[in-house]
Amino acid sequence: MSETVNELDRRLTARGAATRARIVAAADELMALKGAAATTLDEVTAASGTSKSQFYRHFGDKSALVQAVIALRGSRVLEREEQYLRRVDSFSGLERWCRAILQRVTARRGARGCDLGSLSTELSDQDEAARIDLDAHLTTWISLLTAALGRMKANGTLSDDADPSTLATGIMAALQGGYVLAQAAHDPGPMRIALELAMDSVRLRTTAPAK
Repeated sequence: MSETVNELDRRLTARGAATRARIVAAADELMALKGAAATTLDEVTAASGTSKSQFYRHFGDKSALVQAVIALRGSRVLEREEQYLRRVDSFSGLERWCRAILQRVTARRGARGCDLGSLSTELSDQDEAARIDLDAHLTTWISLLTAALGRMKANGTLSDDADPSTLATGIMAALQGGYVLAQAAHDPGPMRIALELAMDSVRLRTTAPAK
């Protein structure tokens, strides 16, 4: 039986989606190693096994590719963080989240920094579209922390005067600073200090002494 037009369209669409995903994955890896500015389209097409014509079938220019990489990283980071933070409603749960971050940074000896933060440092003052996308992802990450701290306040772990949003923003600031310093030193030590200080800010607002 011959293939119908709809079946052919679906097959071609699936093939195109796979090609696009391959290009974005290659760009993501190259940008992690070299930075967005230093990564060339020739390198991306070579690494993904695609041609320039295939590239331009999916992306209008390099800026569009950068936005696709940001979307990929954002979905990856936020899916991971949502898995960790959605169950957090205690100080010990927040500590487990911190340990998971420190383990990832230690495994890389501080290298490569934060998937989102490193792009924000490089692009936010140069590419407004990238800045807006990165800010949205980082704001969502903060909202996940805010929700966890809100549950802690609701169940009495945090005092009535604790502000989950302020604490979450402070934790994120410490986290991103820890990534930058750990990356520069290729040493997880600065991240450990940053997370300890962030947790101290929460500990001071618990209703009972947290060990």
